[in-house]
Amino acid sequence: MLPEALQHRIESELNAEILSQKSVHGGDINHAVKLTLDTGDPVFVKWNENAPENMFLVEARGLELLSSAGAGLQIPAVRVTSDNFLVLQWIEEGGGRQNSAYDFGNGLAKVHKSTTNYFGLDHNNFIGRLPQSNTKHATWPDFFALERIEPQIKMGVESNKLTRSVLRDVEALYKKLGSIFPSEKPALLHGDLWSGNYMFTKTGVASIYDPAVYYGHREMDIAMTRLFGGFSANFYEGYNDEFPLEAGFEDRITLCNLYPVLVHANLFGGSYCRQAENIIHSYA
Repeated sequence: MLPEALQHRIESELNAEILSQKSVHGGDINHAVKLTLDTGDPVFVKWNENAPENMFLVEARGLELLSSAGAGLQIPAVRVTSDNFLVLQWIEEGGGRQNSAYDFGNGLAKVHKSTTNYFGLDHNNFIGRLPQSNTKHATWPDFFALERIEPQIKMGVESNKLTRSVLRDVEALYKKLGSIFPSEKPALLHGDLWSGNYMFTKTGVASIYDPAVYYGHREMDIAMTRLFGGFSANFYEGYNDEFPLEAGFEDRITLCNLYPVLVHANLFGGSYCRQAENIIHSYA
């Protein structure tokens, strides 16, 4: 449960009294609770007394950026941000409805239509507990190589999770990126879109959270939905009706997912390390 000092601070920030708290699953990194307030307005709180600097602050900025896309998805409103905790609007989970998955895909496509003139972001953030560099680049191949793959390769080799032979193969991969990815405008991405980071609310609207946002190639988000089993067919139908994917996407899914696989290799080791090396070798 919430440390007493944190309870007092949240009550002060919200100008409300905490009546009860209920532990909820908050992922592998943070503690999380649902708070019932005397205002009748429940909130979600996650905290980590050893959180990396700015982790919750940049998560809040990511949620606000996704919300600004106005795509019909429910993004938790940020109530309070701090160095070691984050207070969000509580959103009640439901079972969805017949068209929920279709509308979810349609809404994500609208998020992806939010664009800018660079790949990256005006600040760095995190994917899981790992730092995520978002230095701006003019082209997707440069951003993908230098800000997504290279930092993870370096981390993996230095920790001996990846073998040094991967360094040769990844250099060969970098040279091919420009001919593999179709040229598209930068898209606002959720950045960590797997089944654990969305739900359907009681009204049937999709809610997305725990983002790792940046402006990137939209196929990164769609590929990640396929990494751990995939979303429903209606989700992809709704997406393509709004913003059709370019031909050949199926052949690029594995390459797009190299980034999250490398992240998992660095976080958890094991079979993810060989999976990452095999992906790189297959494109070298």
